[in-house]
Amino acid sequence: MKQKKIVIQQGVWYNRNQFCLQHANKVGDGELIPYVRKQKIIAALEKTELLYVEQLAELLGISISTVRRDVRRLAEEGMISALRGGAVKLKRGSYDTPLETKQLLNSDRKQRIARYAASLVATGDVIYLDSGTSVLYMAKYLRKKKITVVTSNTKAVDELLDSAATLITLGGEINKQLGSVVGSAAEMMLRSMYFDKAFLGASGYSLLGGVSTPDAREAMKKTIVHERSKDAYVLVDASKAGMTSFCKAFDLSDAVLITDEENDCLKDCKQYFVV
Repeated sequence: MKQKKIVIQQGVWYNRNQFCLQHANKVGDGELIPYVRKQKIIAALEKTELLYVEQLAELLGISISTVRRDVRRLAEEGMISALRGGAVKLKRGSYDTPLETKQLLNSDRKQRIARYAASLVATGDVIYLDSGTSVLYMAKYLRKKKITVVTSNTKAVDELLDSAATLITLGGEINKQLGSVVGSAAEMMLRSMYFDKAFLGASGYSLLGGVSTPDAREAMKKTIVHERSKDAYVLVDASKAGMTSFCKAFDLSDAVLITDEENDCLKDCKQYFVV
């Protein structure tokens, strides 16, 4: 089957957080407000393996003492690792990044991806919303649509409680770190359902690792949903390209991706949309 590539030309869209970064990031003595400082530190660490406190201070244009204070707080919140010698790195590994950290990463890109993904949902559709921030951002664009939503995303439930959608939540264990319902009960429910469209998150995608995530239970949900959906879309920003996590959900050649930037990995996808 010949791969289909679709590029969606859109103007730049700014969400509230990005507005804050551009227009409301200075207070008092000229330093960035705390939330924006944290967002910029996380964004900088997402782009490189390791940074030093002095580098972050220069990058953000703030004092070293302020950076150290923010680094200490981020480490206490489990978002980063503070190493000896003043080095800092984003927490990665065989576990998934906490939801609070994900919401600080590439939020403008994720919002654009989410808004386009939501535009694919038609009245009467039965859809599945996976865990992850890109999928979570979709929820607010679905509030007025008369559809049926099945989800394991606890934050999406909050967003859709008073919406026009019929809302079905999976049963099972709640992974508080990810805001996601997991386990055998959730998997059993998914195996009894079929979806018109499914919208999935992922920690990475590559030719070798396929669409992947660090958590085996999250990977299993994605595998089941992918097999039981007429159309399944993976929502991933360009920072996930070439990344391989612990557990593969399905092959890249079987994936339809919605992303924000061209990259070499996309040629191996079944289909992709650039928004």
